[in-house]
Amino acid sequence: MKKIFAFVLATLLLAAPAYAAPEKYSFDPLHTQIVFKVSHLGFSKSQGRFTKFDGGFIFDKEKPAASSVDVTIDANSINMMSTEWDDHLKGENFFNTKKFPTITFKSKKVSTTGENTGNITGDLTILGVTKTVDLDVEFNKIGAHPMTKAQVAGFSATAYFKRSDFGMNYGVEMGLGDDVSIEIQVEGTRQDFKGLQQ
Repeated sequence: MKKIFAFVLATLLLAAPAYAAPEKYSFDPLHTQIVFKVSHLGFSKSQGRFTKFDGGFIFDKEKPAASSVDVTIDANSINMMSTEWDDHLKGENFFNTKKFPTITFKSKKVSTTGENTGNITGDLTILGVTKTVDLDVEFNKIGAHPMTKAQVAGFSATAYFKRSDFGMNYGVEMGLGDDVSIEIQVEGTRQDFKGLQQ
């Protein structure tokens, strides 16, 4: 009887459907870009980027709503292709990096909006002020990297917010742009995953 029970149990386990577990990914810094644009007195849209950041995301292919993202940006890594301009934006009138060296984004909710699109709502913290911001996300691809063989997932995302909402008011009255657009290109490399650990 015990042998029969063991055989039946093993058969049921083998026949049970395999559910994909959530997977944890770290940002690939060489293939992840965080770019922002803001109007310069209406004449042009100045573009800059942050080159140093840390964090990653959890991606659940079966249940996208269980996915999450957490990123910390080094505000001192701002790059406007001009040392003088970089120093100006690091100063007290803008990012005030001596007092606020990091910018963070932590997701609170993930929802799907289409077959390969979604929305991520999260807390964005700049200058010590936290506001809710939405990211519109497009899922690009997941699969084995052809050279490294590592599992890679790629996304594109955009977001919009007012810098004055975070207390960055300098120049708004004279026409420096208040509306900021963010474009993010993400490639993440999968890590070993042993459950949702915060």
